[in-house]
Amino acid sequence: MYNQLGVIGCGLMGGSFALAMKKAGLVRRVVGYSKSPSTTETARRMGVIDIAAESALLAVSGSDIVLVAVPVAATESTLKAIRHLVRADVLLMDVGSTKSDVVDAAKRALGKQFSSFVPAHPIAGKESAGVQHADAALYQGRQVILTPLEQTKPEMVQKATDLWSALGCQVLKMAPHHHDEAFAAVSHLPHLLAYAYFSSVAKQPSGRDFLSLAGSGFRDFTRIAASDPTIWRDILMANKQDLLTQSQRFREVLDQMEQAIREGDPHALEAMIRQASEGRAQWQLGAPAPSSSSKSK
Repeated sequence: MYNQLGVIGCGLMGGSFALAMKKAGLVRRVVGYSKSPSTTETARRMGVIDIAAESALLAVSGSDIVLVAVPVAATESTLKAIRHLVRADVLLMDVGSTKSDVVDAAKRALGKQFSSFVPAHPIAGKESAGVQHADAALYQGRQVILTPLEQTKPEMVQKATDLWSALGCQVLKMAPHHHDEAFAAVSHLPHLLAYAYFSSVAKQPSGRDFLSLAGSGFRDFTRIAASDPTIWRDILMANKQDLLTQSQRFREVLDQMEQAIREGDPHALEAMIRQASEGRAQWQLGAPAPSSSSKSK
């Protein structure tokens, strides 16, 4: 059991982690800090945290585990603010959705304390941000990606692995650049497309009328367009190279489908649709989706 958890960023992710730690009986006391005092006070009133700290540094003071749950663009400044109280035996983690930029920021900010930092990305969340949506079960049954480097202390990686496992998570380890490449494809691009698609419909002269007719398919497709704009602005900008690579690949396939429609070629269109449909079905069953044919590359 940990004596004290310091949470910097008492929103959905940080708040849910604190509640999960409490529910699992893994921590005696939680001290929290958020940039907005009202958020910290709400977290205290809800029982997410036990003590509201007046600064990030004070949230770290006396803590033997620290979770940084801030937008990825704020990682470096946050780590700089707390590095003087990050002891060698303190487990320090983040929950950012990009990892290469977070690792680089941690190297610059932490210096010799970098060896205690274990970058983490729990694959969990909600469209509704804020501590009021914090949920002790948010991480239950979810994957957590750890992206330690050679400089990371093995005992800290083990501590992080044991902790997330105790919260009911499946823990995987990846290199930071492999993480970012993968999540550009399966998370970051889908968010970009959802934002763009919803905007393209809503901004049309008849957009309001179109939206009034939308059904469950439209709701499912655009669900993630309700995600926090500031958080996702930072994520998309932080992983821009991998994101733009995936966007280009998407454009190539979309162009091929549009060409089939333009040329009145139902067979080519059906072949592409069928390949995607069958691949989706296999993926849902847990089997690897088939690779694209040379025509769709």
